Amino acid sequence: MARTASPVRIALLGAESTGKTQLTQALAAALGERGHRVIVVPEVLRGWCERQGRTPHAHEQVAIAHEQARQALTADTDVVIADTTPLMTAVYSHLLFQDESLYDFALAHQSQYDLTLLTGLDLPWVADGLQRDGPQVREPVDALLRAALARTNVTWQVIYGSGQARLEAALRALAAHTEYAQRADNHTATPWAWSCDSCSDAECEHRLFTRLLSAPTDR
Repeated sequence: MARTASPVRIALLGAESTGKTQLTQALAAALGERGHRVIVVPEVLRGWCERQGRTPHAHEQVAIAHEQARQALTADTDVVIADTTPLMTAVYSHLLFQDESLYDFALAHQSQYDLTLLTGLDLPWVADGLQRDGPQVREPVDALLRAALARTNVTWQVIYGSGQARLEAALRALAAHTEYAQRADNHTATPWAWSCDSCSDAECEHRLFTRLLSAPTDR
Protein backbone atom coordinates (compact mmCIF):
# COMPACT_ATOMS: atom_id res chain seq x y z
CA MET A 1 0.00 0.00 0.00
CA ALA A 2 1.87 3.07 -1.18
CA ARG A 3 0.92 6.47 0.18
CA THR A 4 -1.70 8.07 -2.05
CA ALA A 5 -3.52 11.40 -2.10
CA SER A 6 -6.10 9.98 0.26
CA PRO A 7 -5.71 7.26 2.90
CA VAL A 8 -6.83 3.68 2.55
CA ARG A 9 -9.94 3.48 4.74
CA ILE A 10 -10.91 0.24 6.45
CA ALA A 11 -14.14 -0.08 8.46
CA LEU A 12 -14.95 -2.68 11.07
CA LEU A 13 -18.56 -3.54 11.74
CA GLY A 14 -20.19 -6.23 13.83
CA ALA A 15 -22.62 -7.06 16.58
CA GLU A 16 -21.57 -6.53 20.19
CA SER A 17 -18.84 -8.69 21.66
CA THR A 18 -17.55 -9.85 18.29
CA GLY A 19 -14.06 -8.47 18.76
CA LYS A 20 -14.22 -5.26 16.69
CA THR A 21 -12.02 -3.15 18.96
CA GLN A 22 -9.49 -5.90 19.57
CA LEU A 23 -9.21 -6.60 15.86
CA THR A 24 -8.94 -2.89 15.08
CA GLN A 25 -5.99 -2.50 17.43
CA ALA A 26 -4.28 -5.67 16.20
CA LEU A 27 -4.72 -4.69 12.56
CA ALA A 28 -3.36 -1.19 13.24
CA ALA A 29 -0.31 -2.65 14.99
CA ALA A 30 0.35 -5.12 12.18
CA LEU A 31 0.15 -2.47 9.47
CA GLY A 32 2.25 -0.09 11.54
CA GLU A 33 4.96 -2.73 11.80
CA ARG A 34 4.99 -2.85 8.00
CA GLY A 35 5.83 0.84 7.83
CA HIS A 36 2.40 2.38 7.25
CA ARG A 37 1.15 5.41 9.13
CA VAL A 38 -2.09 4.26 10.73
CA ILE A 39 -4.80 6.19 12.56
CA VAL A 40 -7.52 4.36 14.48
CA VAL A 41 -10.87 6.11 14.72
CA PRO A 42 -12.38 4.98 18.03
CA GLU A 43 -16.03 4.19 18.62
CA VAL A 44 -17.71 7.51 19.40
CA LEU A 45 -20.58 5.79 21.20
CA ARG A 46 -18.24 4.29 23.80
CA GLY A 47 -16.83 7.67 24.77
CA TRP A 48 -20.31 9.18 24.78
CA CYS A 49 -21.62 6.52 27.18
CA GLU A 50 -18.62 6.91 29.47
CA ARG A 51 -19.13 10.68 29.68
CA GLN A 52 -22.91 10.58 30.08
CA GLY A 53 -23.15 7.47 32.25
CA ARG A 54 -25.97 6.10 30.10
CA THR A 55 -26.86 4.98 26.60
CA PRO A 56 -28.21 7.57 24.14
CA HIS A 57 -31.86 8.28 23.49
CA ALA A 58 -33.36 8.10 20.02
CA HIS A 59 -32.93 11.81 19.24
CA GLU A 60 -29.24 11.67 20.23
CA GLN A 61 -28.27 9.01 17.69
CA VAL A 62 -27.86 11.34 14.72
CA ALA A 63 -25.17 13.48 16.38
CA ILE A 64 -23.20 10.36 17.31
CA ALA A 65 -23.42 9.07 13.73
CA HIS A 66 -22.22 12.37 12.25
CA GLU A 67 -19.32 12.66 14.69
CA GLN A 68 -18.24 9.09 13.88
CA ALA A 69 -18.21 9.99 10.20
CA ARG A 70 -16.40 13.29 10.72
CA GLN A 71 -13.51 11.68 12.57
CA ALA A 72 -13.02 9.04 9.90
CA LEU A 73 -12.96 11.49 7.01
CA THR A 74 -10.64 14.12 8.50
CA ALA A 75 -7.71 11.82 9.31
CA ASP A 76 -4.53 12.49 7.29
CA THR A 77 -2.39 9.36 7.14
CA ASP A 78 -1.69 6.23 5.06
CA VAL A 79 -4.37 4.02 6.58
CA VAL A 80 -7.51 4.86 8.55
CA ILE A 81 -9.12 2.03 10.51
CA ALA A 82 -12.54 2.87 11.88
CA ASP A 83 -13.69 0.92 14.94
CA THR A 84 -17.30 1.07 13.74
CA THR A 85 -19.10 3.54 11.45
CA PRO A 86 -22.45 5.37 11.34
CA LEU A 87 -23.97 2.18 9.93
CA MET A 88 -23.80 0.62 13.40
CA THR A 89 -25.68 3.62 14.79
CA ALA A 90 -28.29 3.27 12.06
CA VAL A 91 -28.75 -0.43 12.81
CA TYR A 92 -29.18 0.13 16.55
CA SER A 93 -31.59 3.02 15.89
CA HIS A 94 -33.60 0.64 13.74
CA LEU A 95 -33.50 -2.22 16.25
CA LEU A 96 -34.04 -0.29 19.48
CA PHE A 97 -36.15 2.68 18.37
CA GLN A 98 -37.74 1.46 15.11
CA ASP A 99 -36.10 4.46 13.45
CA GLU A 100 -34.71 3.81 9.98
CA SER A 101 -33.96 7.44 9.14
CA LEU A 102 -30.18 7.15 9.54
CA TYR A 103 -29.66 4.50 6.86
CA ASP A 104 -29.31 6.87 3.89
CA PHE A 105 -26.57 8.90 5.55
CA ALA A 106 -24.86 5.82 6.98
CA LEU A 107 -24.78 3.90 3.70
CA ALA A 108 -23.53 6.92 1.77
CA HIS A 109 -20.73 7.27 4.28
CA GLN A 110 -19.95 3.54 4.17
CA SER A 111 -19.28 3.78 0.46
CA GLN A 112 -16.23 5.95 1.23
CA TYR A 113 -14.36 3.01 2.77
CA ASP A 114 -12.09 0.89 0.62
CA LEU A 115 -12.86 -2.26 2.58
CA THR A 116 -15.45 -3.19 5.21
CA LEU A 117 -14.77 -6.08 7.56
CA LEU A 118 -17.76 -7.62 9.33
CA THR A 119 -16.80 -9.53 12.48
CA GLY A 120 -18.54 -12.91 12.71
CA LEU A 121 -20.58 -14.33 15.57
CA ASP A 122 -18.11 -17.09 16.42
CA LEU A 123 -16.73 -15.44 19.60
CA PRO A 124 -18.46 -15.87 22.97
CA TRP A 125 -20.50 -12.95 24.29
CA VAL A 126 -18.84 -11.02 27.14
CA ALA A 127 -20.46 -8.32 29.29
CA ASP A 128 -19.02 -4.81 28.90
CA GLY A 129 -20.96 -2.27 30.93
CA LEU A 130 -23.54 0.06 29.41
CA GLN A 131 -22.88 -0.81 25.81
CA ARG A 132 -23.89 -4.46 25.92
CA ASP A 133 -27.56 -5.33 25.46
CA GLY A 134 -27.09 -9.09 25.74
CA PRO A 135 -26.27 -12.07 23.52
CA GLN A 136 -29.85 -12.18 22.24
CA VAL A 137 -29.32 -9.05 20.12
CA ARG A 138 -26.26 -10.28 18.24
CA GLU A 139 -28.05 -12.23 15.53
CA PRO A 140 -30.64 -9.48 14.83
CA VAL A 141 -27.88 -6.87 14.61
CA ASP A 142 -25.80 -9.10 12.36
CA ALA A 143 -28.79 -9.70 10.08
CA LEU A 144 -29.55 -5.97 9.81
CA LEU A 145 -25.92 -5.19 9.00
CA ARG A 146 -25.83 -7.79 6.23
CA ALA A 147 -29.11 -6.59 4.81
CA ALA A 148 -27.86 -3.00 4.75
CA LEU A 149 -24.52 -3.90 3.16
CA ALA A 150 -26.31 -5.98 0.55
CA ARG A 151 -28.07 -2.81 -0.65
CA THR A 152 -24.75 -1.16 -1.52
CA ASN A 153 -21.74 -1.66 -3.78
CA VAL A 154 -19.47 -1.69 -0.73
CA THR A 155 -16.66 -4.27 -0.75
CA TRP A 156 -17.06 -6.29 2.45
CA GLN A 157 -16.02 -9.58 3.95
CA VAL A 158 -16.88 -11.52 7.09
CA ILE A 159 -13.94 -12.21 9.43
CA TYR A 160 -13.83 -15.27 11.69
CA GLY A 161 -11.34 -16.84 14.07
CA SER A 162 -9.95 -16.07 17.51
CA GLY A 163 -6.91 -13.96 18.37
CA GLN A 164 -4.11 -14.27 15.85
CA ALA A 165 -6.30 -16.29 13.48
CA ARG A 166 -8.80 -13.42 13.31
CA LEU A 167 -6.02 -10.94 12.58
CA GLU A 168 -4.58 -13.15 9.85
CA ALA A 169 -8.03 -13.47 8.26
CA ALA A 170 -8.33 -9.67 8.23
CA LEU A 171 -4.88 -9.28 6.69
CA ARG A 172 -5.77 -11.83 3.99
CA ALA A 173 -8.93 -9.88 3.23
CA LEU A 174 -6.93 -6.68 2.91
CA ALA A 175 -4.33 -8.35 0.71
CA ALA A 176 -7.06 -9.74 -1.54
CA HIS A 177 -8.66 -6.32 -1.77
CA THR A 178 -5.33 -4.72 -2.65
CA GLU A 179 -4.91 -7.27 -5.43
CA TYR A 180 -8.45 -6.53 -6.60
CA ALA A 181 -7.70 -2.80 -6.64
CA GLN A 182 -4.59 -3.36 -8.74
CA ARG A 183 -6.58 -5.43 -11.22
CA ALA A 184 -9.28 -2.75 -11.32
CA ASP A 185 -6.68 -0.27 -12.57
CA ASN A 186 -6.42 -2.54 -15.62
CA HIS A 187 -10.22 -2.81 -15.92
CA THR A 188 -10.19 -6.56 -15.31
CA ALA A 189 -11.86 -6.76 -11.91
CA THR A 190 -15.46 -7.40 -11.01
CA PRO A 191 -16.92 -6.33 -7.66
CA TRP A 192 -17.94 -9.19 -5.40
CA ALA A 193 -19.87 -9.93 -2.21
CA TRP A 194 -20.73 -13.03 -0.23
CA SER A 195 -23.34 -15.08 -2.02
CA CYS A 196 -24.96 -15.91 1.34
CA ASP A 197 -24.72 -12.40 2.75
CA SER A 198 -28.28 -12.50 4.09
CA CYS A 199 -27.57 -15.55 6.27
CA SER A 200 -26.71 -15.13 9.96
CA ASP A 201 -25.82 -18.76 10.69
CA ALA A 202 -22.29 -18.23 12.00
CA GLU A 203 -21.50 -21.93 12.31
CA CYS A 204 -22.51 -22.60 8.72
CA GLU A 205 -20.49 -19.68 7.37
CA HIS A 206 -17.50 -20.49 9.57
CA ARG A 207 -17.25 -23.97 8.03
CA LEU A 208 -17.58 -22.52 4.54
CA PHE A 209 -14.98 -19.82 5.19
CA THR A 210 -12.52 -22.36 6.64
CA ARG A 211 -12.87 -24.59 3.58
CA LEU A 212 -12.32 -21.67 1.23
CA LEU A 213 -9.15 -20.61 3.04
CA SER A 214 -7.74 -24.13 3.11
CA ALA A 215 -8.44 -24.79 -0.57
CA PRO A 216 -5.39 -24.76 -2.86
CA THR A 217 -5.03 -21.77 -5.16
CA ASP A 218 -2.84 -20.87 -8.11
CA ARG A 219 -1.90 -17.46 -6.76
